[in-house]
Amino acid sequence: MSQTLSANDFIAMLRGAGATIREHAAELTRLDSLTGDGDHGTAMLRAMDAVEQAIAEHADAGPGTMLTKAGWAVMSAAGGSTGPLLGSFLMGMGATLTGNRPFDGPVVAAALRGGINQMHKQSKAQIGDRTMMDALLPAAAAMDAAAPDASPADLLKLAAAAAAAGAAATRGMHAKFGRARNLGDRVLGHADPGATSMALILAGFRDGVSPAAIGGALPVNRED
Repeated sequence: MSQTLSANDFIAMLRGAGATIREHAAELTRLDSLTGDGDHGTAMLRAMDAVEQAIAEHADAGPGTMLTKAGWAVMSAAGGSTGPLLGSFLMGMGATLTGNRPFDGPVVAAALRGGINQMHKQSKAQIGDRTMMDALLPAAAAMDAAAPDASPADLLKLAAAAAAAGAAATRGMHAKFGRARNLGDRVLGHADPGATSMALILAGFRDGVSPAAIGGALPVNRED
C-alpha cells in the first residue's frame, strides 16, 4: 500500500465523502428532526454539492488550494452552523497541505488536526459535549498515535473507526450547544447528527483511498 497520497487521492477522498453523505442524508435528517431543526441532512447535501463544484473548478490547483476553495464554497452554501463548521474544517485541512513535500502519513494526520484546530475557532466544544467534535477529536487522536509509521490509507481507516465510535457514544450524552441543549433527556438514545455526519465524511475519506473498504459496516449503526 502506498505510503503517500497523490492529488487525485484527495479528490477521491472528497468524492467518497460526498457519496457517503448522499447515501445517509435521510438518516441525518431523521436524527436532526429528533434533536434539532430537522435540516441537517439537507444542509450536508448542499455542502457536498458545493465541494463537488469546487473540485470541478480547482482540481488542477493542488489539494491545499482545492480544499481551501471547497471550504469557502461550503460556508456559502450550507447555511446554519453546518456551513461555518464544515467549511472551516476543510479550510484548515487545506492550509496544511502546502509546498511540494510528499503527502505521507504524518502530513495526512496533520491535515486532519489542522482542520479541527480551524473549526475550534468557530466552536470550543470538546469530547462529551455532543457535537461534531465527539467524532473528530477521537479520529485525530487515533491518527496522531499511529502517524509516524502508518500509511495514509491505514490512518484514514483508524480515523473512520474512531469517529464512528465517538459519534455512537453521543447517544448517551446531554447536549451542551445548539438547540438540542434545551431538550434535556429527550436527546438520549439518539446520535448527534453533526457527529454522525463527520463520522460519515471520514468513512468517505477512507473509502476514497481504499476502495476495498466500501460496502463494509456502516460508520454509524442505525437506531432501532
